[in-house]
Amino acid sequence: MVGYIADLSMVAILIIGITALMGVMTNGFGEKVFGGKRRSEFVEQSARFQTKWKSVGGNTKK
Repeated sequence: MVGYIADLSMVAILIIGITALMGVMTNGFGEKVFGGKRRSEFVEQSARFQTKWKSVGGNTKK
């Protein structure tokens, strides 16, 4: 019974891991192939929003 549970756990972990990895790889491939000019649209917009923000944390010396 312990062997069955161990085998089932390993298979479940492999299936979940492979599925997650395939999703990441497919997303990266789709962005590169079908992204076009607007590939980094959201990254650039986020950087534009953050240009005027104050720095928080880190070194407190003046």
